[in-house]
Amino acid sequence: MIKKLQKIAVLTSGGDAPGMNAAIRAVVRSCAYHNIACVGVFRGLQGLIEGDFKDLDARSVKNIINRGGTFLKTARSKDFFEKEGRAKAHQNLLNEGVDALIVIGGDGTFTGASIFIKEFNFPIVGLPGTIDNDIHGTDFTIGYDTALNTVVEAIDKIRDTANSHNRLFLVEVMGRDAGHIALNAGIGAGAEEILIPEENMGKDRLIESLERSKKSGKTSSIIVVSEGDQIGKNIFELADFIQNNLEGYDVRVTVLGHIQRGGSPSCYDRVLASRMGVAAVDALMEGSRDVMIGIVHNKMMQVPFEEAIKDKQKIDAELIRVADITSI
Repeated sequence: MIKKLQKIAVLTSGGDAPGMNAAIRAVVRSCAYHNIACVGVFRGLQGLIEGDFKDLDARSVKNIINRGGTFLKTARSKDFFEKEGRAKAHQNLLNEGVDALIVIGGDGTFTGASIFIKEFNFPIVGLPGTIDNDIHGTDFTIGYDTALNTVVEAIDKIRDTANSHNRLFLVEVMGRDAGHIALNAGIGAGAEEILIPEENMGKDRLIESLERSKKSGKTSSIIVVSEGDQIGKNIFELADFIQNNLEGYDVRVTVLGHIQRGGSPSCYDRVLASRMGVAAVDALMEGSRDVMIGIVHNKMMQVPFEEAIKDKQKIDAELIRVADITSI
């Protein structure tokens, strides 16, 4: 027989992502709907260790669905990856009367949660919150759609300047280990080239491609570069190489940086986060643990943490082909 839950805790961990507040709101209000108490843990896993808890009710999360970031704050915690730190976190949960925990974050958060479950047999369900969309077992992560729209809007504005001055712009986007943002935003913004970690284009092939574009009549170009791309040591070295080996273009670099994490979440991210938050509470009520809530073919799924963290979401080969065809 499944024990009735009396209190659920929720926290956000790792990098912030637009839509995290919408997910927290859904968790809190789902708890209220089912007459389950809810407590927010501030500053992620570090707050769990330090006992930084606050009771939340349906009114505590009003007017946050449209806000970026996370009102619970987030922090990376080295202490949580020490057994002593995890033991302290577990004791704080017991002292607070918490029966189960919902964590919103990425693979690092899920790795820590999985270890915690094995050590203390404590029920935890995760929600994938990262703009990189690199979590295995879900088609989309919370924050990814908003980040894409932010990048596309920025590139659209950069293109106006590129066209006005016959310039070639290298635009660096987030994605140290995954090229999902670069590939999708590059297609959406009509980039001439897209450089991602998964596909090492090489400097010579890049120059050849740009020369073909120039001969075809293009007077300006946008190259979207994932920060993890391996062509050069960094985007500025790559810009120098292009400037020295390609005539006729004035090369400029724009690094979008943390602007991609901020801003009001898109409608898609608000709805996705809301669905996942409700599904997380449902999963805990059903007795599930050690799972992440994912979305596959528009259906909520429960994916074991072990499966979610064992691999990265693969780049869609069809999108690479689409990018090659539409950028000629």
